[in-house]
Amino acid sequence: MQVSLGRRYARYVNVELLWWEGCPSTERALEVVREALDELGLGGVEVRMREIETDDEAQRAGFVGSPTILIDGADLVPAANDEPIGLSCRVYRRRDGRISPLPDPDDLRDALRQAAECAEVNR
Repeated sequence: MQVSLGRRYARYVNVELLWWEGCPSTERALEVVREALDELGLGGVEVRMREIETDDEAQRAGFVGSPTILIDGADLVPAANDEPIGLSCRVYRRRDGRISPLPDPDDLRDALRQAAECAEVNR
């Protein structure tokens, strides 16, 4: 289902994918993000990639594992307080309860849609 939020709002939505070299899910995460953006009519949004290379960088970024998707600077799935920070692979719990190396696509689309709607209001 394609829901166009308009290309003019694409420049106001910031998407960043934080990743670690040891993560086998990075490329698929990037594909999933781009697919969701396209579905929402936000194909013009640039997805910035930021590799987290050291434990110090992980600490500064609050990096709880790869892949981590930030939308307008906020983690798509905020980490639990006891979730360790560091160079590791991340796991997500999907809406149906399954564990996955990628976030639930519906959560991703909802967050992107909300960011675009906020961009429209704050424009």
